[in-house]
Amino acid sequence: MSARRWELTSAQLHIIAMAAMLLDHLWAAGLLNSQLFTCIGRLAFPLFAFMIAEGFHYTRSRKRYAQRLLFWALLTEVPFNLMLSGSAFYPIHQNAIWTLLLGLLSIWAIDALRQKDGLLWLIAAPFIGMLGFVLGFLLMTDYFGAGVLMVVCFYLFRGRKWWCFAGQLLLLYWLNVEVLAGLVYPLQLGGLQLELPQQGIALLALLPIWLYRGEKGHSSRAFKLFCYAFYPLHMLLIYLCGIIF
Repeated sequence: MSARRWELTSAQLHIIAMAAMLLDHLWAAGLLNSQLFTCIGRLAFPLFAFMIAEGFHYTRSRKRYAQRLLFWALLTEVPFNLMLSGSAFYPIHQNAIWTLLLGLLSIWAIDALRQKDGLLWLIAAPFIGMLGFVLGFLLMTDYFGAGVLMVVCFYLFRGRKWWCFAGQLLLLYWLNVEVLAGLVYPLQLGGLQLELPQQGIALLALLPIWLYRGEKGHSSRAFKLFCYAFYPLHMLLIYLCGIIF
């Protein structure tokens, strides 16, 4: 069997991320009962964060890329609020596209310094990352500051060398298990009592990420529009289903 059969394209990563997000949101809205679905949903955000970092590398215009994210973040806010609270106005939690936008702006600032000075960017990167982290918490975006740093993580550790894989694994472990924490499942293995953090399941997103080799796959304009529009549209449909059923 050819190793290439196990490779994933950018389009396939988008589909996996959207499917995981849909299951998570259906569970959150009470339309699916098993916690298995929210566990699968843990895979979504790291995949989106990775694709933001990849998109930053490949885009022809970083300005237009940021503007697209801003447009969809604004467009998504009301459907997100409706799904989350049943109200069009819900100021204490913002949708994840704001988090991804903060991540994009953070790596843009780091990269700008990287192009100017080979040493300065190494000194400034932690401070820029911390600024994005703080803004994520202050603005109360989905995944908060940890989500911003996931984008930074995939920018800093971009590549297929062993230290890139190690950096992604260690930083995502810290962000998901230590920073975000959350629900813990008790496990018993032999005579040992163990705990499985639900958010730690997000680390499994690294498996499809590591199977990616830089290929776009299907990349029509219609598909790109669908990937953006899926976020607000599925939230609006979930809200309407909640009202009807």
